[in-house]
Amino acid sequence: MKYHQLVLKKGREKSVLNQHPWIFSGAVYRKPEGNDPFVHILDFKGNHLAIAFYDPASQIIARIFHFGEPLEIDQSFWSVKVKAAFQLRQSLINDQTTGYRLINAEGDGLPGIIADVYERVVSLKLTIPAVYHLESILIDQLRTFGPTSFYIDTANYKKWVDTPAEKNVLFQENQLKFIADSEHGQKTGFFLDQRDNRRLVQSMAEGKTVLNAFCYSGAFSVYAIAGGAIAVDSVDVSQGALNLTEKNLSLNFSPSVLHQSIVADCFDYLRSMQSAHYDLIILDPPAFAKSKRAVVKASRGYKDINLQAFSKIRPAGLVFTFSCSQHISADLFQKIIFAAAKDSGRSVKILKKLGQAQDHPVNIFHPEGEYLKGLLLYVT
Repeated sequence: MKYHQLVLKKGREKSVLNQHPWIFSGAVYRKPEGNDPFVHILDFKGNHLAIAFYDPASQIIARIFHFGEPLEIDQSFWSVKVKAAFQLRQSLINDQTTGYRLINAEGDGLPGIIADVYERVVSLKLTIPAVYHLESILIDQLRTFGPTSFYIDTANYKKWVDTPAEKNVLFQENQLKFIADSEHGQKTGFFLDQRDNRRLVQSMAEGKTVLNAFCYSGAFSVYAIAGGAIAVDSVDVSQGALNLTEKNLSLNFSPSVLHQSIVADCFDYLRSMQSAHYDLIILDPPAFAKSKRAVVKASRGYKDINLQAFSKIRPAGLVFTFSCSQHISADLFQKIIFAAAKDSGRSVKILKKLGQAQDHPVNIFHPEGEYLKGLLLYVT
């Protein structure tokens, strides 16, 4: 069998033998000729280790989708992987939820591929060029599960396939209603990874005054009101985000004095508060560290915003705090929160460690997939 080969340097096969799916360019002894999207990974002695997507322009030069002996990569190969991902979601998603992640890249053995379902629309994000040619195969496979429209998002092109009647898709999450804007929204149109954490907020919001900082679509605010919060403030620097928040609120509740939208920088808003006002604060900022070089500056940002929350929350208050920065580890995040708690002079207890929803599985051999870190904290 002839195939394009990527040969590793001597002694650099250990990560592959441990089933980590990434090959970095510095581990490569010999690259294949040409730019075929698939490469077979060989160790320095010529032993076959895996098959991967090849991305010669990236520091992560290969992303493995099959470990072991060579086999034929045909349509049935992809069909088995996509079907397995769908069957897992069928076991995880309740019938009151119509928005969920169907394919989670390395978490489903499909690096570079993310597929989020919103009712009968799939937002398909292809993050590396080597998977672009799989677009039609993936669409054909996904159609068998019921979707009728697809939004394709790549670095090179964005397009609709069978455009839906309404591009802003209405979907359900735990019986609550939301809008997904795949074409213009963040991520694939909605932050599906926070579903379980929103449900937890709902269960703890009764009788509380709530601040949802960095609110974006206001999903945490919707859940807090559904849980019986007596007042909810949604704060975001973007008026567009607050417009989306108001739309999502109107889908679920009649106009009410329970909620107000506030256009403000969340750091400034908390810093300028003169007295403790909230019983429950949600801090879900965008990724502060998008590269390793940004970790130090990002750490200062996470410490500052949490310090302000600890200083301003009422006694016996709850703080839900998150980091979605892949380069901020769970251990580092907890150390940052420790430093903020110490400087605040308040007593802070961890009630629960939080992460991404179950439909965002993490390959145990690929800890980088656990990007969302969170803590539920009790502040006295």
